[in-house]
Amino acid sequence: MTTTQTTSLLGRTDAFDDAGSAATYLLLAVRLITGYWFLHAGWTKFTFVAGEPFDASGYLANADSPIAWLFGFVAETPWLLEFTNFMIPVGEFLIGLGVMLGALTRLAAFFGGFLMVLFYLGNADWAHGYVNGDLMGLLLFAIIGIFAAGRVVGVDGFIEDTEFVSQRPWLRYLLG
Repeated sequence: MTTTQTTSLLGRTDAFDDAGSAATYLLLAVRLITGYWFLHAGWTKFTFVAGEPFDASGYLANADSPIAWLFGFVAETPWLLEFTNFMIPVGEFLIGLGVMLGALTRLAAFFGGFLMVLFYLGNADWAHGYVNGDLMGLLLFAIIGIFAAGRVVGVDGFIEDTEFVSQRPWLRYLLG
C-alpha cells in the first residue's frame, strides 16, 4: 500500500510517496550538489583558473574510447574544436546554474546527462570496472530529471504554477 505525504518548504507544498519530507530534502541535496559540481567545473574552465584557456584537443586526440573516431574528428577539425572548447565550459556552467536554481531543470539534466555519456565514453579506461564517477554523474542527472527536482524549492515549481504553463502543459516536460 502506497501512502502519499505532503511537505512544505518555503511556502510551496509538494507531494511524495512513502518517504515524505526525507525524499524532499534528499532530492534537494542531490540537485544542489550536482548543480554546484557542474557550475564549478564550468566556472574553473571558463575563467582560466588553471592559468590558461581550456583546451580539449589533447583529451580528444588521445581518448581511448569506443567513439575515438568521433573525438579524433573533433580534434582535427579546427572550427569544431574551437566550438567544443567554448561549449564545454559554458555548457557545464549553464547546466550547473539551471540545476542549482531549479530552472528548466529537466532540460539542464538532459544536457548534463548527454555530457556525462560523452565523458564516460571518453574516459573508457575501465581497468577498475565500468562504474566510475562519470557513470555516477549520469545517474545523478537521471534522478534529477526523472523526479523533476526543480519543483522542490526551485524556480520551476513557481513557473509551473503560472497561467502560461497551465495553458501549455507540454512545458512541464522541460521544467521540473
